[in-house]
Amino acid sequence: MFFPVQENNTVGGREPLHYPLTLIVTDTGKKMAALLLLLFSVGALFFSSNAQEAYNNLPETYRKGVDLALEKLNSHAGIQHHFLYFRSITKSDIQPGFDVAYIYHHFYLKATKCQKGTVDSTACQFRNDRPLIDCAVCYKTFGGEIEQEPIPYVHCVHKPSLTEEMKAGRVDHCNTMGYRSGAPTLLTSKGTE
Repeated sequence: MFFPVQENNTVGGREPLHYPLTLIVTDTGKKMAALLLLLFSVGALFFSSNAQEAYNNLPETYRKGVDLALEKLNSHAGIQHHFLYFRSITKSDIQPGFDVAYIYHHFYLKATKCQKGTVDSTACQFRNDRPLIDCAVCYKTFGGEIEQEPIPYVHCVHKPSLTEEMKAGRVDHCNTMGYRSGAPTLLTSKGTE
C-alpha cells in the first residue's frame, strides 16, 4: 500500500485523507477485458494482412518484378528493415505473341516494423516514419518466367531522392531494352494504373 493505515482509521484524531483502494473485479469487467483483447488482436491481424493484400492482388508477372526489386534491395547492407510492396504507380505490358511479354512496372515499397531477413511477413505492419522506396523494373518474360536476356532492369531509390533525370533514365533504359529485342516501345503502350 502507498499510504499506511492506522488500525483505528484515524490520523491525529481526524479521518484519513486517503483511503486504500481495493480493486473490484467483476465478471462483467473480465468479459470487457477479454472483448478488448479480442478486438485488438483482430485489428492487428487485419492491418498485417492488409500489408500483403496489395501484393497478392498483383498479376503473377508483376509480382515477379516486385520480388526482383525486393531481392536487390535486401542485398544492400544499409537496409535494416523488411520492406513490402505498397502500391503500383504505372503498369504496362506488351505481348507481341509467342508467349513473350515485355513488362514495365513503377511501384512503391514501404518499410515494415519487421527486421530485414524476416521470412514470414504476414505479421509485419507498415511503418509511417520512413520514406517510400520508388522502384521501376522492366524485363522480358517467356512462358511467364523472367528471361535473362535482355538483362532485367531494376532501379530503386528513396522517393525523396528521385530526380527528373533518374525518371528519364528509367524510361530511356526500358525503351532501349525493348528496341534491342525488336519489340515495340514498352512505355508507349497503353498500360493500367
